[in-house]
Amino acid sequence: MELTPVKQKFILHWGEMGTLWGVNRTVSQIHALLYIAGYPMHAEEIADTLGVARSNVSNSLKELQNWKLVKLAHVMGDRRAHFETSLDVWELFRTVVRERKERELSPTIGILQQCLDSPDIDQEDKATQLRISETLALMQTLTSWTDEMLRLEPATLMKLLKMGAAVQKLVRGEDKTSQ
Repeated sequence: MELTPVKQKFILHWGEMGTLWGVNRTVSQIHALLYIAGYPMHAEEIADTLGVARSNVSNSLKELQNWKLVKLAHVMGDRRAHFETSLDVWELFRTVVRERKERELSPTIGILQQCLDSPDIDQEDKATQLRISETLALMQTLTSWTDEMLRLEPATLMKLLKMGAAVQKLVRGEDKTSQ
């Protein structure tokens, strides 16, 4: 696949963003390539297109499969394994949020709950107990909110996201006419 300047810019930026999110640059670039290409690609084609080692591509594809962002695809007449990603940006968003929730939020909630359930918690000062309790409450609320958002249809979620500032004003009880 020949990368146009726009595709190359997209892929390079996605790789940089991935590093900021704690994801290996090559992993992010491979995902961006599969997304922007829009068709299944085999590992050699991915390696050649991005100019990265085949072993790096294999490891990166395994990581993307573990994140449920890439799946194996078979192409008629080709015995090689091909890989594809969803072309639905909302499905990708939901997958990332679900995976991050399971890998990061859920274990943290578990540990915080264990801390509060520990027989040793009474030996901690009240400030420490309060901080752990408040952190647990926040994490549980975030998880509950995330679950609710993931259940929404993309069109509804988009409307909600676009409402941003209006929702803040509504929650604060501000009246548009008084401004």
